[in-house]
Formats: sequence, C-alpha cells, structure tokens
Amino acid sequence: MRLIAIVAMIAAATIQPASAQVRRFALGITPASPDTVTVAPGRAYAEGYGYEMGSDRLFSVAAAPGNYRVTVTIGLPNIATETTIKAESRRLMVDALKVAAGRHVTVSFIVNVRNANLVPPPPNAPGGSRVLLKPREQGSFSWDDKLTLEILGEHPGVTAIAVEPVTVPTVFLLGDSTVTDQPAEPAASWGQMLPALFAPDIAIANHAESGETMKSFMTELRLAKVLELARPGDWALIQFGHNDQKANWPQTYAAAETTYRDYLRAWIAEFRRRGVTPVLVTSPERRFWAGTKIRPTLSDYAAAVKAVGAELDVPVIDLNTMSMAFYEALGPDRAPMAFNDNGKDATHHDNYGAWVLARSVAKGVADAKLSLARHLKTDLPPFDPSRPPDPSGFRLAPSIAHDTRRPDGN
Repeated sequence: MRLIAIVAMIAAATIQPASAQVRRFALGITPASPDTVTVAPGRAYAEGYGYEMGSDRLFSVAAAPGNYRVTVTIGLPNIATETTIKAESRRLMVDALKVAAGRHVTVSFIVNVRNANLVPPPPNAPGGSRVLLKPREQGSFSWDDKLTLEILGEHPGVTAIAVEPVTVPTVFLLGDSTVTDQPAEPAASWGQMLPALFAPDIAIANHAESGETMKSFMTELRLAKVLELARPGDWALIQFGHNDQKANWPQTYAAAETTYRDYLRAWIAEFRRRGVTPVLVTSPERRFWAGTKIRPTLSDYAAAVKAVGAELDVPVIDLNTMSMAFYEALGPDRAPMAFNDNGKDATHHDNYGAWVLARSVAKGVADAKLSLARHLKTDLPPFDPSRPPDPSGFRLAPSIAHDTRRPDGN
C-alpha cells in the first residue's frame, strides 16, 4: 500500500515572515526565472547548496533553524516518473507520486530544521549551551544548519525546488527509538512517517531519540531544547516507557506507579504554561506472544499514561492497544514483517510497521477530535489497525543509508 501525496499548496493558513526569502533551484535544467540557481548533476555541497555524499539523491540547502515550506516541481518531458521524497533523516514527505510523461505537478510540504545550540544560561545559572548529542547523532542531517532532501524512486522526476521560511504551528515529538527519525534502513519509526499524513500547514519536529527515558531527555537538555523552541499554539506528543521501565538502568529508571507519573505531570505543566497543548501517547508493544495474543510488557506504563491523562484532562492516544491489535491481526507468522531486521528485532519496526503505527497515531488524533485533526490531509482513507494493509503489498522507496546495527533500547 502506498501513500500518494496530495498536490496542494496551502498558503492562506500560514503567516510568511516579512523578511522571508524564497530560494529557487533548477536541477539539471534551464531555470525558468533569473532568480533561480541551476544545479549541475553531481554538484557537491558548497556555498550553501548542492549534493551530499557524492549522490544526486541527497540535495541540501543552507537553512537556519526554523520551519520551511518546500515546493517541488515533478515531471519529465519524455518518461513517466515516480518520486518519493524524504527530508532530513528520512522523514517521509511525498510517497510514490506518479506523473505521466510530458506532465508536471507541484507539491508542497513543511520541513523543520534545527541544530543542537541552546541559548546560553545567564552567568551562574545551571544549564548548558548545547543538547548533549550521542555519537551517532553527530553530523547527522537532523542536527545541522541545512535542509536536506532525499529524492528517491526508480524514476524520480524532481526538476525544481523552492525553499521558503514560514511561520506555522509545530508538533513536537518527544520519545524514544520507536518514535525517532531512524537514520538508516531497515529500521524506521512512526515519528518519521507522520509528516506524510499532514497537510503543508503544520510542521512535525521529531526530537525523539533512541535509548531515551524521560529523565535522560531532561539531563541531555533535549527537553530544554523543545521548551526553548515551543510557542503558543504548538503541540507536544509525548511517548516514553520502553526504557523508563528498565530497573537495570538505575540512573534513569522511573517506576510506573510513582516517578514516571510525576515526570508526566511536570512536563504537562511546562508545556501548558507556554501555551503548548500536550498529548500523551502510550508506547507500542513489543512483539512477544502468548499463543495468538500479544503478551503485554508495557501495560503498567500505558495505565499510568491513561491515569495522568484523566487526572489532568490531557488527551491520550492509546498506541499500545492499537499496536497489539495490529500485530494480532497479522498473527505470529506474519507480524515479523512489520519489524526491523527481518523480524529478528521484536521492538523496533521497519517501514511498513512504522507507517501503520503512524497511521494509528493519526487515527488517534482524529478520533479524539483534537483541533490538531484539522491539519491532517483530507484524503486519508478510513483506517483500522485491526485490519492493516497487507505487508506483502507495501512498498516504500528505500533510503540510501543502511545500517544493520540495532537502534538503542529494546
């Protein structure tokens, strides 16, 4: 099953900064206007634009932290094209968009760009001036001063790119390896699939990272980074539990019945005092079986999320329940097709599993009737995680990066 990107440009719902400047690039063709820069094939990144890693599939533009509307023109004169576009670290933006030979379409989407810098604290105040990134994050497309697009497909047809800073609401994702932008095939997480389900009038800023707990997210200044960036009218989707439950990690363990709930309450208060709407998400289950049913390993943390949500009137998306319905619908023999490393990994997902979980999160947003739902694409078909698409028919153009190492956490 494929996501077919809508052909849309939604400008009325956004406010363009007075100083906004559109940067236009023509990829290997004669530009249509004098303010467009021609990018020759293989032109290595320099002077603020060009291709990365010796590949014509990875195009970067220098970009300060913020949200950008990217508008791409797709279509070639003599051949039919099929184009998939991912941004930064494999965030899905356009999926398998087909354009007939001699035709072209224009598609827009929103990309969030960030770096690890923090506003330094005042003299003698605690804190830091940078997020404490892990070695695998150093130099990644998620934490640099560039906007990077990965242009994929057997016959991609991007001929022009325009990049424009915009002010739009932002959805911040805070979580662990089941949420983060996994940087390489075959692993994937629901957070990096989510942008393809939203219209180009809102940004998805995925700050989740593998191996994180609520406590480590604070000590590494990741929460500080999100709180520094968040503005009134933004959203924060919070999903932790996989690593918080590990009593063998004594420095970050948080018991479901006590400290874990207290952390949730504190985070909710921090976001609310900034005018940001928090939404709690229960963690997707691991693929452990008891006969034909999933054996829960996170039920006490899911219960804690629901209890705090009810106590503080915070919306809860029950991804834990939906994930079990998803796995059980596939059954023990086929459920591995939704997981990383050909199913050897029982925690982390592949592109198919990540997409189904992202679709489940979108369903949760819609079912809860959150105002965020008005930003979902209007052409999303009905979805039921207990009736998932056939994994054998799912296709998503693979990214260039490939790494057989498991993500942190389990």
